[in-house]
Amino acid sequence: MSSAQIEIQLIATLVAVACAIPGTFLVLRKMAMISDAISHSILPGLVVGFFLTQDLNSPLLILLAAASGLITVILVEFIQKTGLVKEDTAIGLVFPVLFSIGVILIAKNANDVHLDIDAVLLGEIAFAPFDRILIDGMDYGPKSLWVIGSILLLTIILLLLYFKELKLSTFDEQLATTLGFSPVIIHYGLMSVASVTTVGAFDAVGAVLVVALMIAPAATAYLLTTDLKKMLVLAVLFGCAGAIGGYWLAHYLDASIAGSITTVLGAFFLLAYLFAPGRGMLSVSYKQKRQEKEVHLLTFLLHLQNHEETSERHIKHLNEHINWHRVKARSVVNLALKNNMIVIEDGVISLTPKGSEFTRQAIEFIMSGKSSAIEEMKKKFFLFRG
Repeated sequence: MSSAQIEIQLIATLVAVACAIPGTFLVLRKMAMISDAISHSILPGLVVGFFLTQDLNSPLLILLAAASGLITVILVEFIQKTGLVKEDTAIGLVFPVLFSIGVILIAKNANDVHLDIDAVLLGEIAFAPFDRILIDGMDYGPKSLWVIGSILLLTIILLLLYFKELKLSTFDEQLATTLGFSPVIIHYGLMSVASVTTVGAFDAVGAVLVVALMIAPAATAYLLTTDLKKMLVLAVLFGCAGAIGGYWLAHYLDASIAGSITTVLGAFFLLAYLFAPGRGMLSVSYKQKRQEKEVHLLTFLLHLQNHEETSERHIKHLNEHINWHRVKARSVVNLALKNNMIVIEDGVISLTPKGSEFTRQAIEFIMSGKSSAIEEMKKKFFLFRG
């Protein structure tokens, strides 16, 4: 493995970590698409910065691009607060306008300089090792490595200093205000970090990969845990795995590195979306079917409790009285038998003491509006779901 390959993977990994941290809070705040808006709308800031300095390496470009990202956030929130449109519509209105302004400025005034629109969108991290810092003949490595490394260090320091404030303002703005924290300042501080991170990664990886690295790892982690610290760690791990795995996928397929990293991140999210315990699609589907079966069980027990006539409780006529087909009726009866809720004598079904008490408590919980306590009740009665 050559030094260039090592540097590319290191840059991709640092970008992934730097993006995953603010991305986690953006996902939790339901502001994922704002990263897409920022990644595109920083273009006019970059162009104006170049016009002022005539130097693509000037720190002023980062400052003006970050300011452009903040302007995007302010405009989106201003439009949203009017109540005339929702946030997604406001984002869709603001960032195409700002991005288009940047494209027009490039087309009119900077056709002969290195500001390529394709590179802006897709980036090419494979070229990052060629843009190096040379001081007095000494090679200090790729510029992108130092830029994103500095941003990452600053992000980690701010996270450690303001973690409690970020957590409170993310989950409970009113409590944060009561405790003396300003959600507005914290919000714009987070947006500033997201903007600076986007600008720092912009030249190396492009707008598309910045959005993918900021949102996909955090969204994947969100499906796997409800603990903020664990979510941050998982987002970082998924980002790093996607960066390294995507690089080697691109190496194997001789394809775009940015595209391959995004594809790997998408695969991670798809796996979590399908198989995540608790929140995955298969898990949710299983829970829904289980709950449906439990509702049928309770309906069956209520029927038995409310009817003393033998004909209403005869197993052969159960599907007629409850309007169930035979397969459903048989599965519900088997579930009730498995849980010792009923007994069957000469084809007639009767509630056991356990079945009567379970039915009584279930009705009580439902009537009192404490349906969430039913899960505890099911544990108490050792309810087997079949």
